[in-house]
Amino acid sequence: NCSMVLKTLHFITRPLSDEEGNFSLAYIITIHKELEMFVKLLSAIYMPQNIYCVHVDEKSPKDYKAAVQNIVNCFENIFISSKRESVVYAGFSRLQADINCMRDLVHSKIQWNYVINLCGQDYPIKTNKDIIQYIKSKWNGKNMTPGVVQPLHMKHRTQVSYREYVHSGRSYVYPTKNIKAKPPYNLTIYFGSAYYILTKEFVEFTLTDARAKDLLEWSRDTYSPDEHYWVTLNRLNG
Repeated sequence: NCSMVLKTLHFITRPLSDEEGNFSLAYIITIHKELEMFVKLLSAIYMPQNIYCVHVDEKSPKDYKAAVQNIVNCFENIFISSKRESVVYAGFSRLQADINCMRDLVHSKIQWNYVINLCGQDYPIKTNKDIIQYIKSKWNGKNMTPGVVQPLHMKHRTQVSYREYVHSGRSYVYPTKNIKAKPPYNLTIYFGSAYYILTKEFVEFTLTDARAKDLLEWSRDTYSPDEHYWVTLNRLNG
């Protein structure tokens, strides 16, 4: 019952200020468990002028997927990613899940300004307005994806080839004995957070630029590629 969902969970149904109404954010939320936590997160960050892509792990139980779908169906600006991955912690599938949502978001009718990625165990400590004002004050037209040149103790993540293992409820990433080729275009690899706030222009660049595509392909068998992919692309000249 959608009217009950809106009322009992206290979803905000109109922009709380002109500033917020004129500055739409996109969210990518990757989830696989704890429905109640997801609903609390969603109601805390929900604004009718924003847009939300939810990636539900393909391995999640059917009843969990159905429950998420029922909630999402109550909103025109929330949707489930059109392509779902069986996400493995520290695997390429985690990065691919975000990219799947990005591909959906760039074709959205809502003209969003920035995208923020979250997992189902996140929760905001700032309001929507606080976030917008912070972006405008320091980061207008810039990406928030901090990082450093790949540290020595992280070299193993991109020097050997890794594989994802998914079988009968178990999933993990394991190293092989294969040595990886150097990064395409002789790129310097940076490491940072898997979480970001990115401009729409940067998202469009990552989905279309040859360097971004080749780095993505090279990253396919690395360990936790979401911790180097965005920050490395953000350091490219120009």
